[in-house]
Amino acid sequence: MPKTAHELTRKEMKGPDRFQVAMSGAAAWLSGRQKALTLAVGAAVAIAVVAVGVSRYLEGKRAAAGADLYQAIEAASGEISDTPLPRGERPTYKTAEEKHRAVLEAAQGVRSRYAGSRAAVTAALLEGDALLDLAEWDKAIPAYRSYLSSVPADDPLRFAALFGVARAQEGKGDLEGAAKTYQEAAGNEASRDRATLERARVLAKAGKKDEARKALQEIGKGSPLQPEATERLARLGAS
Repeated sequence: MPKTAHELTRKEMKGPDRFQVAMSGAAAWLSGRQKALTLAVGAAVAIAVVAVGVSRYLEGKRAAAGADLYQAIEAASGEISDTPLPRGERPTYKTAEEKHRAVLEAAQGVRSRYAGSRAAVTAALLEGDALLDLAEWDKAIPAYRSYLSSVPADDPLRFAALFGVARAQEGKGDLEGAAKTYQEAAGNEASRDRATLERARVLAKAGKKDEARKALQEIGKGSPLQPEATERLARLGAS
């Protein structure tokens, strides 16, 4: 698989063809990592999500906006360490909070400077992920909603924003809202079973075990998530 955005050197980034090939690889990685997306919409997942958007944006002529968005991706690809890492190609942060705030600042800068552009739309995803990581639920939701309201219904990354909204709703204790958002995400065939599984988890957490069982039973035997659904059904017990 080609390198993802955070693995490219600055020199390699100067070649737009190579950059777009790398972003195509990121898109393929993203489509094959549904479970990872559910477990963490932020951090490493955000890098792949935003990378796809950058590839689209760089097809246009506003290189400055694309370059600024790439800086936000670089921040998201950084590592947490008390000491500088040997390779030194990626930024390092002393704490997770320092990293998340750096990503937030970079993403908000893109949205402010290039409002209405594809780069700004894509940066909303990165901003939402940073706010989610900072447990700023009420701020994360509008960032994700901004992305959702700016892309068509068939946008392949809508499910990532919907998962982010659901996690923020769950974080603030709105389990009913989270269940509804996961149900909306299940409308996308690519994320249907994972969204259904997460919806069942939230329903069970809310004490709605019968609804959770019904949701889990929707995941068919042909799904790679069926064994996990069966395990969760067993944990819920008989109705």
